[in-house]
Amino acid sequence: QEELSEYIKCMNDPSYFAKKYIKIINLDRGLVPFDLYPYQGDMFDHFNSNRFSIVLACRQSGKSISSVVYILWYAIFKPEQTIAILANKGATAQEMLGRVTLALENLPFFLQPGCKTLNKKSIEFSNNSRIVAAATSGNSIRGMSVNLLFLDEFAFVENDGTFYTSTYPVITSGKTTRVIITSTANGLGNTFHKLWEGAVQATNDFKPFRVDWWDVPGRDEEWRRQTIANTSELQFDQEFGNNFHGTGNTLINANALLSLKSKQPLYSMNNVNVYETPIKRDMTDKDSKDHNYIMMVDVAKGRGQDYSTFTLIDTSVSPFRQVATYRDNLISPLLFPDVIYKYANLYNKALVVIENNDAGQVVCNGLFYDLEYENIYKLEHHHIKGQAISSGFKRSTSFGIKTTKSVKKIGCANLKTLVENDKLIINDFDTIAEMNTFVRVRDSYEAEEGNNDDLVM
Repeated sequence: QEELSEYIKCMNDPSYFAKKYIKIINLDRGLVPFDLYPYQGDMFDHFNSNRFSIVLACRQSGKSISSVVYILWYAIFKPEQTIAILANKGATAQEMLGRVTLALENLPFFLQPGCKTLNKKSIEFSNNSRIVAAATSGNSIRGMSVNLLFLDEFAFVENDGTFYTSTYPVITSGKTTRVIITSTANGLGNTFHKLWEGAVQATNDFKPFRVDWWDVPGRDEEWRRQTIANTSELQFDQEFGNNFHGTGNTLINANALLSLKSKQPLYSMNNVNVYETPIKRDMTDKDSKDHNYIMMVDVAKGRGQDYSTFTLIDTSVSPFRQVATYRDNLISPLLFPDVIYKYANLYNKALVVIENNDAGQVVCNGLFYDLEYENIYKLEHHHIKGQAISSGFKRSTSFGIKTTKSVKKIGCANLKTLVENDKLIINDFDTIAEMNTFVRVRDSYEAEEGNNDDLVM
């Protein structure tokens, strides 16, 4: 009777189950009872009450062991469940399954379910619940039906976007499927960062849970000072501060990147995000004028790789403000001029500056000759002794700007100055994400591998 009442208590409360019956390996003291930190009990409640949970936690805060204990509780007390533990490396996932096995072996006999299978990659219980461990590759759980999906250190997964896209159908196949994602911050622009920001701003279904360094008992200002002394401020912020730093060699310095805050667009349609509507002249005020806008255009080939983009900047205000963006990697250069024409006209016949390398020339010609849009940046030349120099004479005209090494250097220097000195307000999430992965490569700057830089360009 006593065991039965204990079983009921454990079944109803994962915190009680963890405190009273779970044993873990402590680095200093070996096998010890699991003494929950205050936030760990809250984390169990968070997992229990939300279908989609995302946890941002500092290093060595006990997030993984908390998740392991919750997974064991879930498998024991909920029959016929399939639980998948996926980590950035297969060995890490198996190590987590090893922790589940250790906790299982040290449970009192009346709580232990019978085991049908127990090996390094899976455990199957007699209640037909099973736990499977694998690496986060695109096909690791393809074809499986999963009731609880646990993704550990998700910010460190390579090709995380591809993985998440291929895994999401597994999640949505059931109406009660749960997802738990945990990680330390690792730069901006990755899928974990996007999901976390979406959870914080309530634009997706994930519910955020944050564990800061001061939530862990024994970590105080003295511990912080000592850790910074042994590493560095930047390293401390990255590992323990839950800050989504870019890597250290970004074009724009880390503090300026951290101060950039995206905002929700007024509306989004057909890959255009609008943050401010065009400001026209106020008819009641004789001194007011239309605002001036510049549209910067980067052209891709529309084959699903690089993006064709434009950014609209209001240059009538100080600091300048980003008011609208466009980003699409499937639009053909033959159709792109129509989109440019529509929004350039809308924003008071904005000056359009187009990168005319490769497919850019097609866009320039389509906009000027076919759609007869005249406010395009153009370089006019005339020749003196065979040498082309810029002037006002319309001998030969080339539309747009050819991006050469020297032009790119000037562009990078100007962008850095504008952003770091708060002379340009960036509102768009994708632009900020690209800035955080726009890094030095030899003697130039470009996107880190696996990222894009079309909006930055």
